[in-house]
Amino acid sequence: MSGIGPLEPGEGTHAWDTQPSASPTTGRAPRVRSLLATRYARHRRAMLAFAAVAVLLAGGGYLYAARPRQQPPPPAPYPAQVVEVEYASGRPTPAGAPPRSFSFAVLLSVDSGPPVTVTRVTQPYAGLSLVTDPPTPFRTKAGSDRKITITMHVIRCGNLPMDAGLPFLDVTLRNARAIQIHSYILGTRYARHLSRALKDACGNNTSSSPKPSRHLN
Repeated sequence: MSGIGPLEPGEGTHAWDTQPSASPTTGRAPRVRSLLATRYARHRRAMLAFAAVAVLLAGGGYLYAARPRQQPPPPAPYPAQVVEVEYASGRPTPAGAPPRSFSFAVLLSVDSGPPVTVTRVTQPYAGLSLVTDPPTPFRTKAGSDRKITITMHVIRCGNLPMDAGLPFLDVTLRNARAIQIHSYILGTRYARHLSRALKDACGNNTSSSPKPSRHLN
């Protein structure tokens, strides 16, 4: 054999391409590429949609965590913090009161917070008893004042000081937060009133003979 040129396959032999080529009649290789491209596009769209949802969820979680939180309302004040009791003046002794009784008025005010109920009013001396008008329990709203008439009755003169230095009233208060017993010192006017009333009821000694009551200021 002579000459230079490409070798031709012999009889019974075939030359196979290592890469598939597109058939000009069937077009099988382009169809495969089209299916692969379609699957890739679908997968890409799904991943983009998933990423978008993840971003939205992350952003929503951040906004939820960063939102300004509503502060709880402050607790109601203790009743003793908002209630004032002051001596007002002497009052006429009510009709029907027992001998050796005397009356005076106090002014109770509630500055703020929920309504306050006065459940009890007492005083420290064993020889005295008292009643209030209005009778306990009574309720007072914030921003309002209530005048209370207190009538005391001398039970035993021997258990009483004739000169009350710093007399006080114990007032039991209740509101939505707590129940408290608070002592209110009513000042020098009330001390003078109480001392004069006790001297009028018992005399200048500790005898138990009754004296007529009178209206004091």
